[in-house]
Amino acid sequence: MARDYDNADVPIPTTRLQSNATVRRAKTLTRPERSVAPPPLINPQAGLVSSTSGIVVEASSDWSAWTVFSRVVTFWAPAFLLQSVGGLKDKQTVQAWREKMALCIIILIMCGVIGFMTVGLQKVLCPETTSITAERFISVGATPGTLGISGFIFNVTQSKSPSSVNFLQLAQQLPGQDITTLFQRDAGQFPSCKGLNYRIALDPPCNTATPCPLGALNTTATIQSFQLLNTTQLAGYDWDQITSLQNYLHQTSIPGDDVDHALRTVLASNGRDVTRLFVNRDDLRETINCLKQRYTAGYIDKITPGCFISQLILYAGLIVILGLVMIRFVMACIFSWFLSGRLAGNPDSQSLDRSAISPAVMPEGANISIDNRLGTAPWAGPSGTKREKPNNKSARSLASASSTTLTNGDGTGAAPIMSLAQIGAELFAVCLVTCYSEGEESLRATLDSISKTTYSDARKLLFVVADGMITGAGEKRSTPDICVGLLEADPRFGNPTPMSYMAVGTGSKQENRAMVYAGHYTVAGRRTPTVVVVKCGTEQEAATEKKPGNRGKRDSQLILMNFFSRVTYNDRMTPLDFDLFRKLHVLMGVTPDFFEVCLMVDADTKVFPDSLKALVNCMHHDQMIMGCCGETRIENKRQSWVTAIQVFEYFISHHMAKAFEAVFGGVSCLPGCFSMFRLKARKASGDDWVPLIIKPEIVKEYSQCEVTTLHEKNLLLLGEDRFLTTCLLRTFPNRKMMFLPQARCRTVVPDTFGVLLSQRRRWINSTIHNLMELVLVRDLCGTFCFSMQFVVFMDLLGTIVLPIAISLTYMLIITSALDPPTTFEQAIPLVLLVAVLGLPGVLIVITTGKVGYVFWMLIYLIALPIWNFVLPVYAFWHFDDFSWGETRKVEGEAKGEGHGEGKGAFSGVNIPLRRWEDWERSRLRKIKREERRRREFERAHPQGFVTGDEYLNVRSDQNSQYDGSDTFSVTSSEDQWGPQIGEYNENNAQYPPPPPALHLSHDGLASAKTVDASDLEAMLESGWDDQPSASASTDHLHPAQPPPRTRYQLSDGAVAAARTASPTRPVQAISTAIGGDDWKTHIKKRSGGGSGGDGGSQDDYGPLGPLDPGRRL
Repeated sequence: MARDYDNADVPIPTTRLQSNATVRRAKTLTRPERSVAPPPLINPQAGLVSSTSGIVVEASSDWSAWTVFSRVVTFWAPAFLLQSVGGLKDKQTVQAWREKMALCIIILIMCGVIGFMTVGLQKVLCPETTSITAERFISVGATPGTLGISGFIFNVTQSKSPSSVNFLQLAQQLPGQDITTLFQRDAGQFPSCKGLNYRIALDPPCNTATPCPLGALNTTATIQSFQLLNTTQLAGYDWDQITSLQNYLHQTSIPGDDVDHALRTVLASNGRDVTRLFVNRDDLRETINCLKQRYTAGYIDKITPGCFISQLILYAGLIVILGLVMIRFVMACIFSWFLSGRLAGNPDSQSLDRSAISPAVMPEGANISIDNRLGTAPWAGPSGTKREKPNNKSARSLASASSTTLTNGDGTGAAPIMSLAQIGAELFAVCLVTCYSEGEESLRATLDSISKTTYSDARKLLFVVADGMITGAGEKRSTPDICVGLLEADPRFGNPTPMSYMAVGTGSKQENRAMVYAGHYTVAGRRTPTVVVVKCGTEQEAATEKKPGNRGKRDSQLILMNFFSRVTYNDRMTPLDFDLFRKLHVLMGVTPDFFEVCLMVDADTKVFPDSLKALVNCMHHDQMIMGCCGETRIENKRQSWVTAIQVFEYFISHHMAKAFEAVFGGVSCLPGCFSMFRLKARKASGDDWVPLIIKPEIVKEYSQCEVTTLHEKNLLLLGEDRFLTTCLLRTFPNRKMMFLPQARCRTVVPDTFGVLLSQRRRWINSTIHNLMELVLVRDLCGTFCFSMQFVVFMDLLGTIVLPIAISLTYMLIITSALDPPTTFEQAIPLVLLVAVLGLPGVLIVITTGKVGYVFWMLIYLIALPIWNFVLPVYAFWHFDDFSWGETRKVEGEAKGEGHGEGKGAFSGVNIPLRRWEDWERSRLRKIKREERRRREFERAHPQGFVTGDEYLNVRSDQNSQYDGSDTFSVTSSEDQWGPQIGEYNENNAQYPPPPPALHLSHDGLASAKTVDASDLEAMLESGWDDQPSASASTDHLHPAQPPPRTRYQLSDGAVAAARTASPTRPVQAISTAIGGDDWKTHIKKRSGGGSGGDGGSQDDYGPLGPLDPGRRL
């Protein structure tokens, strides 16, 4: 089903009155705007349509700039050739291949630029002929006792001067001056001048005009005889000294000599650079070496502009890279030593003593009736107290009341403000465990670890989702069988009924069904409330598909996110949502709106005992924190060489990368295997809620199922955890994503190279595409180079150039080994390399004190070519591969099989969407009808009856004036929503659902007596008792009469349920973090439960059963 994005979908800011003690709501019949949301990352094309095969196609060709660029750079590969020879099936696959090639070309260009700037730029700007540093110069006139010969400085303090020349006297006149012209030379002794017909090469150096009193220059004996010591340093001249040098040219020009003419031309123009003139002419270019060899007197003691720029770039790179490495190192140490411990500590009493808004209040923008000024949820009365319905309200008036007029009292009075001490330090937390193909041992270990945490069982809920009716490779039982087998089911719920919901998929796969098993998970004396959601698929899917119900991990997360989003905003619920609402309420004793945090854990992860409490404490300390992850350690680190090379990589990615990002509150990726998200947060003013991960805009964007471009598919299909983090950071850039090293877990990593290759392909590609989106977010913490935006850009650039970086690293190591550096400038790259690779080892020692990790670091360094070359190159080349590969194998599954592509079109008519009020009203009607039907059966058949295997089909009223609403009267015998409610009554464990029809056994009919008309008339006149005695006639259908059953009273006065409060009233729950009796003030009022009657038990027992999940019913 195609979805369009319109500007009207983006909410606009609204204003409302703020008050210190009350929460006022404006009267409205529509949902107000919820806040300002950024443009969505995934923009469904307006031209997307669903074909008959269920594949989303484009109605018109897309000619965006990126599409045009990808087609231009791959012009050499026509589409027909790719389809016939390359095996690409359709236009989308061909376009994905073109986009992959375009990305690879861009990455190749970026790697070339980095390689050129690292190696080639210096050689271009400062070649070896000009790469003379200032340290090699001795300036003329600066050092006494020196003279210059052929451009080199000689020490003459110990020299023996001949009678014709006094070296010491010349050195005193001008230290470092050139005396080359005093030595005997011959025109033929300069090899570079041979064959040239210019006067510069043919004129004899020594003549009567320029006598040469000293010996021959081309022999070392002459220099040794005068005891002149060569310092090997060059004679450096400044520009003023050059103008005072002796003119070598003849006083008159030489006709026909091009070199003489060129030199005189340059000198006449105030001495410009002659290099360009000589290089551009072939006849003059060959004279350059001759001029340098015969007439060199020294060098300019200033480095050339090219060498200066080269050195500037080198030092700038040193400062930036070394600065980033040092800043990361220092910030990671600061976070480990000072910040993380405070976040993991228990909240102080002052933070819990303050008053804040109650969970009973829905956030701004929720669906609230016009008479509800306080904004409380429909399942909670005003001020959090129980909602009492007048007993004299007729059944017909209840049936005709619409959801828009159902109110929570009179709407007056104080706002539901409560003290945070009533909730305590332990927030209500839901622990989501997503399962796919894991075995029983792995699942049991994960559930055991969560259940054994130090967190109270009354405040945590295990929410297990089995992703389809599948069996893992090598397993004997299916994953749903394993999950349900670990659960101690609650008998009040009976056998679950498949409930429909809207799933993540295309075509018919957007419709799915799931069964909800509720009960407790028991281990080591702990009894944790648990819900197991088994995605079983539609009836047609179960009959034709290999993996019915399978929709992926993102769909499993969205079951939870959609549920809490609809509860928070009182949005229309699917049957699965309402079923979850009822069972969560019964298990936890409070309505789901009390839950504030969600821990997401993979099914192969073991949580440390104090991790859950540490993460919740982190949420307590700062309301601006919307997500937090812990440290993930490796469970099977010694299993193979593949697991060994991952140990240090896991450690450093947490303790250095995430610790540094946590200082700024901008952790760019919360791993899906172990992360906690805040469902909703209180505003700083304390008068309203701010939904975070359950914000409708985020849920909508995260649930996109129709993606066409390569970028969108890499975002959504390969890395759900990173994409969810990206959505949160884009929507709430001023809030924080944190890392808490005190919260730890262990997970199983790939132990074969093929699985590791597949896993890192998904991670690397997902990282690149998510960083491409995050780098555009300007409101992140910091500014310019000291901002998270700059850090994200550096991470993106660093990920792209990993192959060239490791290649240059090994080239540097080999070059330095063959030719060790002699200057600091030559050693700068080695300094950077040592800092980048060595500082993590120092970080290990000073932060954790575990020297053993140094050993794992050495293994990691040996495997650097795999991490920085093999894995990235493989990932880049598979940009167009959106499968999970070898990571999770299922029995009988072929490679590349998807889980969300369905055939046909999705209409949505089979999935009813109704508000909680409507579902609850239908549930009450169903209870009354079933109780009335039971009484009629008992009256008609006092001797007993046998129920059949099938329920009667409910009648659907086609003439209803309200399309999609339950307009049947309470007194009606049928209800079109009956099958979507569930065949159980959680408020009456002793009463199973009534039989829909009577099925008499053949034996009973054969032995039954017949009566004549007079006997029948007498029986009708005398009547029957509702409950006949146990000594009934043997002519009954059953030999013994069932024991008398207790009557129960419904909340609206009808006979059915065994309680006086509303059927979905939250009940009392106490946290181990709360002391005293103050906790009883608010929640008991909200639940409607009492503290025990006169002479009654003082145990905590609410209208739905014992409040302590550790006690059995």
